[in-house]
Amino acid sequence: MRTRRLGQGLEVSAIGLGCMGMSHAYGGQEEGKSIATLRRAVEIGVTFLDTAEVYGPYDNEILLGKALGGLRDRVTIATKFGFRIAPEAAAGVDRMIGLDGRPENAKRVAEASLKRLGTDVIDLFYLHRVDPDVPIEESVGAMGDLVRAGKVRFLGLSEVDADQLRRAHREHPIAALQSEWSLWTRGIEAEILPAARELGVGVVPFAPLGRGFLAGSVTTTADFGEGDFRRKLPRFQDEALAANARFVAVLDEIARAHGITKAQLALAWVLAKGEDVVPIPGTRRIERLEENAAAVEVRLSADDVATIEAAIPPEAITGERYSTQTAAWVPKKPA
Repeated sequence: MRTRRLGQGLEVSAIGLGCMGMSHAYGGQEEGKSIATLRRAVEIGVTFLDTAEVYGPYDNEILLGKALGGLRDRVTIATKFGFRIAPEAAAGVDRMIGLDGRPENAKRVAEASLKRLGTDVIDLFYLHRVDPDVPIEESVGAMGDLVRAGKVRFLGLSEVDADQLRRAHREHPIAALQSEWSLWTRGIEAEILPAARELGVGVVPFAPLGRGFLAGSVTTTADFGEGDFRRKLPRFQDEALAANARFVAVLDEIARAHGITKAQLALAWVLAKGEDVVPIPGTRRIERLEENAAAVEVRLSADDVATIEAAIPPEAITGERYSTQTAAWVPKKPA
């Protein structure tokens, strides 16, 4: 597996693994299968693993702690803080009830995450969402304290706008910006991506497969299992899925011409956007993990990239990416 560098010095596998779906938002799966997938990821060199306190909540970090016994020195672990979590009476994503970017919460979560992950240092610690009631400088300042204390190696931000990124970077160097970025979600390209590159901040696209849509795994709401949060997203309602289906057909045609799958084409497109880009597609299954990892070997020419982008113009996509509630947790400008 090739590697890429995020910020000033964080070297990671060129493609990572988003671990959320193993415990959160998509229905989860039996623990043993998830552990097998995680250990297979390390075997094939997919060693940049992304989790968060709120995934479960807590369950996903515990899962990684179990799966990575004896493998800690071979992986880079990213986790996050920044949500208010409801008591156990609620379930899954319904326990995400607000934001909490207070300095004391950053430090509390980091300590708890270290214990759940079974490690003495977090490689990359993200502010999951910016709390509008807490200046970003205060949140990042506390995160910087954790770096100085040796409990965190590098800092990241998730779903911020260009101004927030610059303000945070002035407070403490930011290694990685995590935002949704794929062929059907390209809002970061106008302002946020240029700001990241101006500052030398690496970019970590989450949902680079459009939460499964670009891979062709979702065609109707009947494809969703119990507890799958996509049921609540406007872009995944049946009318929107039907309207956007033509783009999957185009992807399939182009992918076949290259002798690869739709998922590999979508990932190769993201990878082709720059050596500072490290996508983290999520999966629970070993076969999908291996398929995604192989996208690193796909080489798209500039003409290929232009053809793909012309075939899937972002303004033609039907449906918003977030519900009203979750949209309130991201900047007003596209992120």
